[in-house]
Amino acid sequence: MIEIDLSAGPHAEDVERRLREWGAEDAVARLWRRDPTLWSADPEAPELADRLGWLDLPETSPANLDPVEALRAGVPFWFTDLVLLGMGGSSLAPEVIARTMPGEGLPLTLVDTTHPGALRDLEWLRPANTIFVVASKSGTTIETLSLFRHFWSRTAEVVEDPGAHFIAITDPGSPLAELGRERGFRAVFEAPSDVGGRFSALSPFGLVPAALAGAQVPALLAEAVEAADTCKDEAQHNPGFLLGAALGEFALAGRDKVTFLAGPDWEAFPDWAEQLIAESTGKDGQGIVPVASEPPREPDEYGEDRVFVGLILAGDAAREAEQWGEADGTPALLDALEAAGHPTLRIRLERPEELGALFFVWEVGVAMAGAALGIHPFNQPDVELAKRLARQVMAGEGASDGGSADDERAVDATASEADEIDLVWELPQFGHAPPRTPVPPDVDGIRARVEGFLAAVAPSDYIAVQAYLAGGEEEEGLLGTLLAALAGATGATTTLGYGPRFLHSTGQLHKGGAGNGVLLQLVDDAGEHVHVPETEFTFRQLIRAQALGDIEALGRCGRRTLRVRVGGPEGLGLRRLIQLVEESD
Repeated sequence: MIEIDLSAGPHAEDVERRLREWGAEDAVARLWRRDPTLWSADPEAPELADRLGWLDLPETSPANLDPVEALRAGVPFWFTDLVLLGMGGSSLAPEVIARTMPGEGLPLTLVDTTHPGALRDLEWLRPANTIFVVASKSGTTIETLSLFRHFWSRTAEVVEDPGAHFIAITDPGSPLAELGRERGFRAVFEAPSDVGGRFSALSPFGLVPAALAGAQVPALLAEAVEAADTCKDEAQHNPGFLLGAALGEFALAGRDKVTFLAGPDWEAFPDWAEQLIAESTGKDGQGIVPVASEPPREPDEYGEDRVFVGLILAGDAAREAEQWGEADGTPALLDALEAAGHPTLRIRLERPEELGALFFVWEVGVAMAGAALGIHPFNQPDVELAKRLARQVMAGEGASDGGSADDERAVDATASEADEIDLVWELPQFGHAPPRTPVPPDVDGIRARVEGFLAAVAPSDYIAVQAYLAGGEEEEGLLGTLLAALAGATGATTTLGYGPRFLHSTGQLHKGGAGNGVLLQLVDDAGEHVHVPETEFTFRQLIRAQALGDIEALGRCGRRTLRVRVGGPEGLGLRRLIQLVEESD
């Protein structure tokens, strides 16, 4: 069973007080009774009482594994690849399971981008030898359905029965469930409707793709069962409640940046925890900021807004030493952080399958952190605004995703794009006759805008880089350099999310959180259009509309933003942005 060692420093009494209060309020029993008044005085609040089904999953999921095992055993030998199409919590958990518990199944590729360049990079896929898992709780997620249509079209070009290459995971009776049955999918799995996407790791959303990838799902669930039993203990001896009390009290004390430190065995987990924390707590002017991929700093370079979570191996000094690079097997970095006065949570695990326990303990912990903060952890009230505004942009281009374009204020896409900083000014854009201009219109003005943006960042803020880019090894390296440069120039926490993926994880926090986020949106030209079959729009139009809709939504929420156009050969635009940031330091 996982162990949590808490070093709370001056906040220890606050955490203990919270646990005593929960004990006096019978909070553990109330959680397991599905008592919505833990989070709201209104027991009928939407997405509350009907979103607690995740508590049952350790007990109910093992009994539902037979169809999953039959599916896995029945996959013909000529299938060589597994592609998961999904967004946010519906897709991150199986990727974490597959990376943490690798098995002898099909290699899993997660596709959660609508960038045309990223899709062109997937031309190596052989649809005739690929199983596609289409995952969407609502069954209406535009990114997921657009990706489905793209790969369905590619598959139909090379096989007579494309349906045999597709599996759906969705809520009962959703449009995706109906679509899967109409088109003869290999299987349609209906997940419990009372489980939200970010709490669905132990449901078919997490388990079906993981099983196909070869993970030992029964062992994962056995650990989750043990964790659920432990999370029924009284608050003072309950790992989920300890985690929730710590996260909540640290945030209330101003330590709202939860920074993950994970060695190779557990490096995938923070991406899943990021979406759980951000979307659950980032609302009503509050929020815990998860930091999953920030370049490391010296302990004394971190501000007093941090708490550190270390995922470490227990009971094996040699492996722990190898993981952390320390001769004595002790995570010296955590020791140094504690010595510098930072609170730490050391989570010790012994086996990969304990990931099942880790999922469940964090779900309980984040839910109870919501109770400590006085917020509703199961809804996402600010996500719909960006979706609605993106639909407006699509409608303005003559493309429609089928949603309403009505809103009390129109989105001026032309003004938003005119206001961006263009760092690849000399390069032609798709659809524009080259050349545009051989020199920037105002070099000093560009530098002044970047410096002004950075000057407005306080050390207690966080800078969220929102990259509507294709990704790839070179680009990821440059984005890491950019994060380090931003940290050096401001001292603030830095986070990175790829669009549109982050809209389904940290996007709620950016708009509904405490207002201490400073948002840097990066876009590129995206190249030639890739049409979305069976629709009137292209992936280029879709990702452009999502970026414009989100930055408009951020503005309406009063957030500080800057939009920068990058791209170009060998990362030209990103390199120029890094230089501008470094020169401002």
